[in-house]
Amino acid sequence: MNVSLLAPDRAEAGDREEFRAAVLAGLARSPRAIPPKFLYDARGSELFDAICELPEYYLTRTETGILTDCAAELARLAGPGCVLVEFGSGSSVKTRLLLDAMPDLAAYVPIDVSRRHLDATAERLRRDYPRLRVEPVCADYMALDTLPARAPRLGFFPGSTIGNLEPQDATAFLRRARALLGDRGAMVLGVDLKKDPQRLHDAYNDSAGVTAAFTLNLLRRMNRELGASFDLSAFVHEAFYDPVEGRIEIYFRSLRDQSVTVAGRSFAFTEGERVHTEYSYKYDTAGIAALARSAGFTIDRTWTDPARLFAVIYLEAAALGK
Repeated sequence: MNVSLLAPDRAEAGDREEFRAAVLAGLARSPRAIPPKFLYDARGSELFDAICELPEYYLTRTETGILTDCAAELARLAGPGCVLVEFGSGSSVKTRLLLDAMPDLAAYVPIDVSRRHLDATAERLRRDYPRLRVEPVCADYMALDTLPARAPRLGFFPGSTIGNLEPQDATAFLRRARALLGDRGAMVLGVDLKKDPQRLHDAYNDSAGVTAAFTLNLLRRMNRELGASFDLSAFVHEAFYDPVEGRIEIYFRSLRDQSVTVAGRSFAFTEGERVHTEYSYKYDTAGIAALARSAGFTIDRTWTDPARLFAVIYLEAAALGK
């Protein structure tokens, strides 16, 4: 069982050790890369919430508009008494659209890796929805193998987070979600659609520099938690769209030759060297259908905005063996 049941101090120590091991392994490999989940410490989660409010970042407001329009139909499809399970809940802002439309939920299970962010969110939801049973799970949803609440279960994976996973990992996640949600389960999936590359570029290189601060916060976290010596002025955020792969690629890049110490180990960076932090894959209709099918789901409903920037998909668990 991967649900965290440790006392806070012991659990946080385990989180720090996982972070340390992942960073050291990521900086030792070639090309260098650090898993994107480590962007989301408490400060990183706050910065991502700020990104969602940026004028260039169309994803959140577009998906919110779609969810507002289809929430009642989602509630009808899910039926009464289901358990809403959100993978990577963050502040659960969009979740409130579903909570408002589903007053007869049996429980809400938010899953997130940021313990402080998760606890604060759960406390707010308990205050705002006093009749709602909230059961937060601090875990990596990519490794989760059990859930605390009963079926039927409705999964919720908004924000185009599926795009942060490489195709094989996206399939693996959805297969795991299919197993967790059960044969009566369903999933509400947010997917960013392929579109004009310039619009994509602008969304990940905002004029206010909030996305850059989000990326470089990972260096701050390494300095704070791992005793690293990153000079933040010597690194920059870099994001671009690769039309061949159909994805945004995000890095932090070294501005000069330099040496950095992390957890007592020294790493040399050359000028222009990049460390990968995140992908954001974009999908078309055929890609979404193939992804769902490979993971044991069928597409029941699809909602999009008028400009077809974004899609909200209602997936149902396919009968086993099909």
